Amino acid sequence: MKITILDDYFDTVRTLPCFAKLAGHDVTIWNDHLQDNDGLAQRLRDTEVLVLIRERTRIQAPLLDQLTTLKLISQRSVYPHVDVAACTRNGVLLCSDQRAETPSYAAAELTWALVLAAARDIPQQMNSLKAGAWQCGVGTTLRGKTYGVHGYGRIGQEVARYARAFGMDVVIWAREATRERARADGWRTAASQEAFYAECDVLSLHMRLVDATRHIVKASHLALMKPTAILVNTARAPLIEPGALVAALKAGRPAKAAVDVFEDEPVRDPAHPLLELPNVVATPHIGYVSREAYDRQFNEIFDQILAYAAGKPINVINPEVLAKR
Repeated sequence: MKITILDDYFDTVRTLPCFAKLAGHDVTIWNDHLQDNDGLAQRLRDTEVLVLIRERTRIQAPLLDQLTTLKLISQRSVYPHVDVAACTRNGVLLCSDQRAETPSYAAAELTWALVLAAARDIPQQMNSLKAGAWQCGVGTTLRGKTYGVHGYGRIGQEVARYARAFGMDVVIWAREATRERARADGWRTAASQEAFYAECDVLSLHMRLVDATRHIVKASHLALMKPTAILVNTARAPLIEPGALVAALKAGRPAKAAVDVFEDEPVRDPAHPLLELPNVVATPHIGYVSREAYDRQFNEIFDQILAYAAGKPINVINPEVLAKR
């Protein structure tokens, strides 16, 4: 089969052990990012199987309507970037493994790295040292502080354990059923989202972006945060009301933010409002980007391709396509 892999920025996929699973197939790998529909249609004109790396490229109806040879999209995790209805209409099968039982340790670890970087002003201290100015300020110790986990899923649970290991008082906020599960696991939960945001010294977001969670963090919540607090977002930017975080940081509540996600990615403009703020630590959506995480992700993606080739597709999102066939 003719297989195309998009957005492999550092040509990593062919170096993974799992890449051997595609032996015998015609594989094309693109290392740049392209979102233009006509340009993508040209690249993918002979493609039978399209491999996506998370949500880097939007696959919508205007593109899908031009891809007459495409039969399968194989990816991992959620798929807000894929027009499922257009896939179904065009006879394109979407397979995506949700892997609900396995946390992204890479994302949890990056969350904690950002917590430490923001608390101790590590990027600023590094820049000061390299500029010959030695120290540039005084950071904050985490032990004894209150750590808030907004969203008690797989990653949130892992981060809560990190915070406890650092001697922090952990508090959870989530849906009522999820809070019950957190309490059963021995964690303290907040009385309300407002009380939660007002209490925390460090607060991180760990939710999937769905209709119920889009803009779940309002400007009013951020305004309740301590003037010494840190907000960390390694989940999705639209969890926060548009423009609210920049305005809140300028107003001084919270004191700092550490973010790995943006409304529109990739961010190429150094004048992006968040990047211009001195109280922001930012990384380019690398939460899931590690060799180990990649190998696990692509093992599952390639298994979906092999299952499809064997006539027994797995993790099918739009089974209506199979009924048509």
